[in-house]
Amino acid sequence: MDIEEDIKALQLDSEENVEETKPNDVEKSDEKDEAPKDVENSNSSEVIVEQKSSPEVKEKEPAPEVVEEVQQNKKRHLNVVFIGHVDAGKSTTGGQILFLSGQVDDRTIQKYEKEAKDKSRESWYMAYIMDTNEEERLKGKTVEVGRAHFETETTRFTILDAPGHKSYVPNMISGASQADIGVLVISARKGEFETGYEKGGQTREHVQLAKTLGVSKLLVVVNKMDDPTVNWSKERYDEIESKMLPFLKSSGYNIKKDVQFLPISGLVGSNMKTRVDKSVCPWWNGQCLFEALDAIEVPLRDPNGPFRMPIIDKFKDMGTVVMGKVESGSIREGDNMLIMPNKAQVKVVAIFCDEDKVSRAGPGENLRVRVSGIEEEDILGGFVLSSLAKPIPAVSEFEAQLQILELLDNAIFTAGYKAVLHIHAVVEECEIVELKQQIDPKTRKPMKKKPLFVKNNAIVVCRVQVNNMICVEQFKDFPQLGRFTLRTEGKTVAVGKVTALPTVGDN
Repeated sequence: MDIEEDIKALQLDSEENVEETKPNDVEKSDEKDEAPKDVENSNSSEVIVEQKSSPEVKEKEPAPEVVEEVQQNKKRHLNVVFIGHVDAGKSTTGGQILFLSGQVDDRTIQKYEKEAKDKSRESWYMAYIMDTNEEERLKGKTVEVGRAHFETETTRFTILDAPGHKSYVPNMISGASQADIGVLVISARKGEFETGYEKGGQTREHVQLAKTLGVSKLLVVVNKMDDPTVNWSKERYDEIESKMLPFLKSSGYNIKKDVQFLPISGLVGSNMKTRVDKSVCPWWNGQCLFEALDAIEVPLRDPNGPFRMPIIDKFKDMGTVVMGKVESGSIREGDNMLIMPNKAQVKVVAIFCDEDKVSRAGPGENLRVRVSGIEEEDILGGFVLSSLAKPIPAVSEFEAQLQILELLDNAIFTAGYKAVLHIHAVVEECEIVELKQQIDPKTRKPMKKKPLFVKNNAIVVCRVQVNNMICVEQFKDFPQLGRFTLRTEGKTVAVGKVTALPTVGDN
């Protein structure tokens, strides 16, 4: 009978909560909640959610779930993107991190080991943690951007496992545009570093894209140090470091502050959670991967700024759910928001951070937000959930400063040039309408003569036009929503930043 009484008590509680909630009522219902928590978990959590939204209860939050949520959110949150050439070991390293931090149990690992053995690919079993679909497992190539979560003492991390193959660079761009820091995985195996680094290798393109997409800090992990051709050789490690440093510098990284090198073995997990044993690698005195990730300074974001969340995905789940990373501002349950550029007013029904339901969230978090007031089919990737008071501008053309990297053979960059524009989660065809001025790379000042065309490595200010309305911000106001890349025929031809928007009242 106990159970039935508890259910009745809970039903009474929820009725009380619908009426005006008095603080002493809430205290009683909390006491009742404590008892049947194990018996009627689903009901008690519903009641707690209702209490959370009532204003009186906000001061006293005795319910254990709520306290736990607040404590969880005390840890800072970072998005880490794993980038690098195909087969450098990105998925294996990501899988090993999840295993070492206790996110995957031994039984699952044994299952993956057997599965990989059946496919005669014994060394791929760790990658199966990150590469979940069959196509990725058969070919051993990541296609989608894999997502996973793990925690250290001070930080909650979201791993974004980007594909390394050049056919899937657009997917890699969407992964890197959500990241705060990058882990560039380089294979130390003889011949593999060279193919990744040479012209046309993905190591170079990924570094340039990561810098453009706002990945300000880079951990360069030299992987496969346990390989028989390397055998933890200091010479090989130094050779890779000496070749990479000048290139990282030319890509715009401050190699003293923003770049850190360390040797690891993703497959066996050496120098990842704990420092590598001196018997294995006598010359390494630096940090291990977890220590290095923990020590990275997190970029400052403004929790009180206007709300901006580019939508990377949407689906139906008891309503319309949008996914994305909060670039600025904070969001609470019950807020009214705008989805731009189609100016649809929506109400925030529920917020999920990782797998947990939360009542509010700040910048830097990856969220799934359930909204009412719009159908899922009316939302496209690249739309932005933004605050009502200060919506994000929606434009069909803007002014930008571009750095030309490498044009395709014999191409000249002039008015009428067409390419694919990648800016936060937007992928749109665009056309260069006008070249306004060329900038001297040495003095950084504009040249007097208006250019008709420019070639590789030039810096130019131009007007860019797109077919559909897109949401962008000026780079100086919101760097993450104002930097972009131009690609054509599978190659990145230019990187740039939005310098001015049309002033016709945000269109």
